[in-house]
Order: sequence, then structure tokens, then C-alpha cells
Amino acid sequence: MITSGGPRPGRPRTTNFVKRQADFLRAAGVDVDVLNFDGRQRLRHYATAWVRAQSRLAPGRYDLVHAQFGQSGLLAFPKRRPLIVTLRGDDLQGIIHDEQGSIRLKGRLLQRVSQWVASRADAVIVVSDHMRALLEPGVPVYTIPSGIDFATFRLIPRAEARRHLGLPLDQRLILFAGRPHEPRKRYSLARRAVELLRETLPAELVVAWGVMYSDMPYYMNACDALVFTSLQEGSPNVVKEALACNLPVVSVPVGDVPLRLGGVAGCELCRDERPEAIAAALERVLRSGQRSNGRDAVRELDEALLTPKVVDVYRSVLTARQGARRG
Repeated sequence: MITSGGPRPGRPRTTNFVKRQADFLRAAGVDVDVLNFDGRQRLRHYATAWVRAQSRLAPGRYDLVHAQFGQSGLLAFPKRRPLIVTLRGDDLQGIIHDEQGSIRLKGRLLQRVSQWVASRADAVIVVSDHMRALLEPGVPVYTIPSGIDFATFRLIPRAEARRHLGLPLDQRLILFAGRPHEPRKRYSLARRAVELLRETLPAELVVAWGVMYSDMPYYMNACDALVFTSLQEGSPNVVKEALACNLPVVSVPVGDVPLRLGGVAGCELCRDERPEAIAAALERVLRSGQRSNGRDAVRELDEALLTPKVVDVYRSVLTARQGARRG
């Protein structure tokens, strides 16, 4: 498994889903080695990582390569083994430069690289169906969203969670779990919505960025609602993890969020993305004072249930390769 920017012990990262998938695959009997490199969109970092990847692939000890994110797939070329690539969001959709949604040259280049890798892969996994439209025809495509570790994202009493984080026990708290300076997350929209909300209902915005992953379940249980304002997403993990903690979600329609919130009590999908509309939705959710039934709604996203689907993709690719050799 090759990944750029995967989590490292003791460091806050948002890519823990890569480690989680590898761990669950190992538990299912798959022998997984992970090559984790820090690309940071720098050519020399990719060149160094490419040398490492090729040296490890040369002896022939692996049956296949699974690249997480399109750009990571570059390290598998020239192909020595069957290649599966998982596309997760802006690698295929392009990096958004500002809150108006413009994509500059670097973002377009990443998109083209991911499309090129996908067109030459033996199978492609996307985390949401809407991403399929950006792929060339002819390559087997599977939709498998990132899963949830229900043992980690569990139900914790609100008072206990707030004490753990040092948060006030007597205030309404709204969670924003994203990088504030990343344009596609639109932190300014979330902040403005909460400012408008506070004209009629006292509440505080809690930004959980740069925090340890082990603390995220506490934030999910400590807060009264999650506000999600992203302009672009694949299948946002934070929304699914919030639902696993029964945290009410107020979101704009992005990625597969409309699918995830469908029929979930206590959550609101804002068709109108004006801050006034988001503020009004937050007020309705907070005044109800109820948790959601999200945990039941996302049971199908248990990583233990999705792992066999990934293994099936591996098997299909290997079976096709063996059939081609016999032919």
C-alpha cells in the first residue's frame, strides 16, 4: 500500500483512515506493507519515494499494489504488479484555490495525474458515486467509502467528554472539524453562520484542527452539533464519524453527505448555502436539544463490513491477471 501524507505516531493528521483500512485488512488475513511518504506536492519528494517504491517492488514479494490517492499511484510505474488506486476527493476533483471554487494549474495537474493513473490501473476505487463521472471509461470502478471504526467513534457521556477536553459544561458548542485555512472547507462561512446564530441563541464555535486523532471522539460527543460547509468533498469522514457518535450534523449538500443524512433524525441538509440559512438550521437543531440516530444509520459503514469488499477487488484483479497469463 502506497500513500502520501499518511498518519504518523504522535502527530495530528486527518488521514487516519488509511492506517485504519490497512489494520482491518491485516485482521482479515491480508499481508499489508505500507509505504508512507511525505509528498507535499514537491517533485524531489516524489522522486525519492519512487526509488524506495521501485526497490521494494523489484524482488517480487508482493501480489499487487494499492495506491491511496491518485498521485501516490505514480510510484508504481512502470507497473511490475497489478495496481489498484483509491481516489478520495480533490486528487480527482482538483485542488480548490479559493472559496469561489476556482482550480489553478497545480490543482488541474493533480486531477490529470489522477485520471492518468486511474486509466492505467487494473481497478479503481472511488469513495462516492459522483466521482465516477470524472473517470475515463473502460477501467473497472468500485464505490467503497471509507469506513468507521465503531470502537473508536463510540458514545461517551457529554459531561465526561467535555471534562476530558477542558470545555465548559454549560454552553452550547458547535464543532467545526477541518483546517480553517483550507479554502474548500469554507471556515469563514461556518463562522459567519455561528455569528448570526448568536444574535438569537448563545453558542460557541469549537475548531478541532491540529488535535490528536484519539481526541476526536471526545469532540464529537462533547459538542451539540457539527457544522459542515465544504465546497468540495468525496465522502467526508468527519460527517460519518459524527453520525457514529450521534452528533447532529448541519451541512451543505456536498460529496455523499446528502446520502448519509437521508432519514437521520436531528440533522439538517441546507439546500441554501447562505450563512443565514445555515444559522437557521443550527438554531432548529440546537433548540431541539436532541442527539441524532446517526449511529444506527451508518452501521453499514463499519470498516469490518467494508474490508471484505476491498479484498474482493484484490481477488478480482488477481483472478483477471491469472486468466490473462493462461490465455
